[in-house]
Amino acid sequence: MLPPWGLMWTLAIAVYAGCKSTTWLGPRVPQAPLWKQAAYLLGWPGMDAVSFFGHARISTRSAGRSIEWRASTATLVFGAALLFAIARLIPQEYEYLIGWTGMIGIVLILHFGLFQLLSCYWRSLGIEARPIMNRPLASTSLSEFWGRRWNTAFRDLAHRFLFRPFTAWFGPRFGLFAGFLFSGAIHDLVISVPAEGGYGGPTAFFAIQGAAMIFERSAFGRRMGLGKGWPGRAFTFLVLAAPVFLLFHRPFVVRVIVPFMRAIGAL
Repeated sequence: MLPPWGLMWTLAIAVYAGCKSTTWLGPRVPQAPLWKQAAYLLGWPGMDAVSFFGHARISTRSAGRSIEWRASTATLVFGAALLFAIARLIPQEYEYLIGWTGMIGIVLILHFGLFQLLSCYWRSLGIEARPIMNRPLASTSLSEFWGRRWNTAFRDLAHRFLFRPFTAWFGPRFGLFAGFLFSGAIHDLVISVPAEGGYGGPTAFFAIQGAAMIFERSAFGRRMGLGKGWPGRAFTFLVLAAPVFLLFHRPFVVRVIVPFMRAIGAL
């Protein structure tokens, strides 16, 4: 029987593989040599097969610059320090804090470190592999954060297979909200099921994001200055940060992340 962290990774990989194969087998995907298909499936976490397999070489301005290589490497090293060194310094009775420290380290290692380095590498070869994380801290609105800057791999897939169909069926507002609810259900599967607790927390988090984005785009929200400037930044930070403990709830952090850290020798 799998430990909780093993079940989490199994579910996450299964969801990822299903999504990846859907994009790979799409009708609009151009023909590509076998090596490029293997690179897309095994060497790139993005979900935009059309761009990756495209024949047009990207410009050198959009290719991975040396500053991107250095910043990504530094981020990866810092994430590893959080996971394998700093987390050890926290007293064992503060498991929740230990888990959060390790979880942040894992995100920095993967999403902002390794995945960014892969983006730099493929772009240096002339292949369009847009960064998975596109400076999310620069977001001035929730629409910008979820639509263009945070986990663009999932965004590409969700926009095509969730938000676009739901919008056609239910209209823009209800379609947007339904897409976020579905995303929350997927996160509940990967996060709450292995933890055997915290059920509904991730779904509630994404429901809040959808409702807040609808409010942000409303006439009243625009009159408040949301969606741009400092009001937009403050609103975005508040909506993302205040309910984040619903997404990564205590059962998940303590029962899944901390044991995983012990299993890999981080603790």
